[in-house]
Amino acid sequence: MNYLAHAWLARHSDDAILGAILGDFVFGQSGLQDWPPAVRAEIVRHRRIDLYTDAHPAVVVARGLFDDAGLRRYAGIVLDVHFDHCLARHWSRWNDTPLGDFTARVYRVLLARRDALPPRLHAIAPRMAAHDRLGSYVQRGNVDHAVRGIATRLSRNGDKLVACLDVLRVEEARIDAAFEAFFPDLVDAAAAMRD
Repeated sequence: MNYLAHAWLARHSDDAILGAILGDFVFGQSGLQDWPPAVRAEIVRHRRIDLYTDAHPAVVVARGLFDDAGLRRYAGIVLDVHFDHCLARHWSRWNDTPLGDFTARVYRVLLARRDALPPRLHAIAPRMAAHDRLGSYVQRGNVDHAVRGIATRLSRNGDKLVACLDVLRVEEARIDAAFEAFFPDLVDAAAAMRD
């Protein structure tokens, strides 16, 4: 869900960007064998980044903001999307390359290798590029739009995911603060994972 952050953390190579996006589409150990070593390494790194993120104290506290509404189980999805918004909104703090140039690179990588992509990513990659989904996160309203879209693809309880948006609106300042506390740590941890 947080494709922008994963791609940005993998910006050192096109293979790494591909692997970073594939992390949400390639499952288990057997699926890794279909990819070259550089891509495979980034898929594994994506998984480690997800584990690090879920365990980070600031993210744990942010997920807890959804407890009273009984939505903690769905909070991670909403936080992932909102954290991409936080990154996009303050892009120039993290990168000298303009956001549009970076997202264009991500789309080039995906579209150049589209025939090798897993079916779901194969289907959505052209739409991501055509609508600049990653760059669109700079607008806060696109967080809600993305979450509603994800909710329609859930096999059940999509309404609970959408209900998380009410909590997000109320707690947005605290969730933004969680991103500010968490993301610099993630940048350092992700770099160490590459070493």
